[in-house]
This record gives sequence, structure tokens and C-alpha cells, in this order.
Amino acid sequence: MPKIKTHRGAAKRFKKTARGKILRNSAYTSHILTSKTTKRKRNLRKSRVLPAGEAKRVRVLLPY
Repeated sequence: MPKIKTHRGAAKRFKKTARGKILRNSAYTSHILTSKTTKRKRNLRKSRVLPAGEAKRVRVLLPY
């Protein structure tokens, strides 16, 4: 069997944890930051865990 290729676009956006969960970064962090509060921008820096249904689709793109 040949190796499965990793989807490079997904590899740059998602990260697997040691327990197998998928992490993603928050949206709304790139521009028009002056209208957002400091607290909101600080909370957007944190990475979030993907919901189970979406994580299943991403796992296909990240086999290793």
C-alpha cells in the first residue's frame, strides 16, 4: 500500500494533540483590530478544540 499524502493546507491550519484531538486557531484576528476590545483580541489568540463532527473530516486530511 502506498503512503497517504497529508493535505498541506489542512496541515498549516490544524494541529493534533497527544490525545488525538484537533486544534484550530480563531478567526477574526487579522485586520480591523482597532474596533475590537483588548480582552476580545486576547481571547482570540487562544486555540480551540474542533467539534467531533468536524474533527472527523479533518482527520482524513491529516493521516499522520
